[in-house]
Order: sequence, then structure tokens, then C-alpha cells
Amino acid sequence: MGDGRGWNNWLRLCAVAGLGLIVAGCDYWPPALQAQIEQLRSEVQAATAERAQLQNQVTALTKVKDDLQAQVDDLSRANREKTSMINSLQSSLAAAQERLAKQAKPAPAKSSTAKAQTKSSSKVAAKAPAKKKTTTTH
Repeated sequence: MGDGRGWNNWLRLCAVAGLGLIVAGCDYWPPALQAQIEQLRSEVQAATAERAQLQNQVTALTKVKDDLQAQVDDLSRANREKTSMINSLQSSLAAAQERLAKQAKPAPAKSSTAKAQTKSSSKVAAKAPAKKKTTTTH
């Protein structure tokens, strides 16, 4: 019976030790596994640093994009204003040209009648002294 008790005590001890290891966790890691864990940790740190750097670049590029979009908006607004101004000036120029054309059409008729009147007046004036000369000579 002494043998049975020793065996039972041994089983109990192993069961308690096994439960203790299960509850407490195993702190033993093989060296190859530890090296892999350290390599993965360093890769995670490098990836985290790279992610932070890329995030900073994205933030900076987003700010540049926003600034450029603001400039595009300002230039588009200025372009619309200048286009409106050009259209207005072209309309005013066309209206002024039409008024000038209307004023210019009657002017040639007046000019030719004025020339005709001037010519007839000068003919009359030229004839009148001639008559006077003939009257004074006779």
C-alpha cells in the first residue's frame, strides 16, 4: 500500500504543478522563438514610425492641397469677374460703335449738301463780283 500512496502523491503533485503552470503561464520561451518575437517587435516599431511619418506627409500634403484649392477658387472668381468686365466693355463698345455709325450716316449727306451749298454760294459770290465789274465798266 505504501507504493500506492507514493504513486497517488506523485500524481497529485504533478496535477497541482500542471494546474499551477496552466494558471501562472509558462515563462520559458525557446531562444529561436524569442528572436522571432524580438524581430516582430522591431518590425512593428519600424512600421509604426513609418506610419507616423506617412501620416505627417499626408497632413502636410493635405494642407498644400487646401492652399492650392483656395488659390484656384480665388483665381476662378477673378476670372469670372474679368470675363464679366470684358463682356460689359465689349457690349459698351458695340453700342458706341452703333451710335457712331448712326451719326456718321447722316453726316455724309450733310457734308455733300453743305459742299453743294458752299459751291453754289461761291459761284454766286464769284458771279456777283463779275457782274459788278461788268456794271462798273459799262
